[in-house]
Amino acid sequence: MRFYRPVAPVKAMTFDLDDTLYNNDPIIKRAEATLKHYIAAEYPQTAKLSPQAWTDIKRGLIKAQPALASDMGQLRMHTLRRALEQDIQDPESLEAAAKACFDCFYDARSDFTLDDSVHSVLAQLAEKMPLIAITNGNVDPHKTGLSAYFNVVLHASVTRPAKPSAHMFDEAAAMLSLAPGQILHVGDNLEKDVMGAVKAGYQAAWIAANRDMILNREAATLLPHVELSSLDELLAFT
Repeated sequence: MRFYRPVAPVKAMTFDLDDTLYNNDPIIKRAEATLKHYIAAEYPQTAKLSPQAWTDIKRGLIKAQPALASDMGQLRMHTLRRALEQDIQDPESLEAAAKACFDCFYDARSDFTLDDSVHSVLAQLAEKMPLIAITNGNVDPHKTGLSAYFNVVLHASVTRPAKPSAHMFDEAAAMLSLAPGQILHVGDNLEKDVMGAVKAGYQAAWIAANRDMILNREAATLLPHVELSSLDELLAFT
């Protein structure tokens, strides 16, 4: 554990999820592969779309509706609708197909097992103070077992701007009825989590589950209050 700023007493914690509590990259790659296989079996013309074509669809949707950039679920659903037009013209059938593809991905995206150490630390923390998850992603907290530890899970959406916006940090502080400075946010991204939290008045702890934590290799604009070597070091703040 390395301190960069003094840490005041902590009365609650908020957590990022992806790449903070687990390595998200292999999970997403596996889910994308599952969806690709499903589309190839069911929708042959859509399956012919190149990776660049999928990217162009997403970019076009975000350009037309910028708020979609904050909502991974809605962005994927809109993208699937547009792509599946290669195979389906009937609006009702198109909607059903898009939902089936979305469910295929979403189920695979949340199909993983958390390390026992993560369960242990979150369980101990939850006994001591309220915990709220603040995520830009769309993992299913019930399927993963994460919902057992958090008072609420805040997902970014078209009406709830993604981190580093202060929106979800402000919302969490209001739910907790605490001053932001009494809350420690835990996350892997030095911009979205650390900068976003600090600018919202929070204290910030940096930990990454998906990479070696080498500060001078990170795109950092400000330092966290504390850098963690392992998740269980958070127990020192209870």
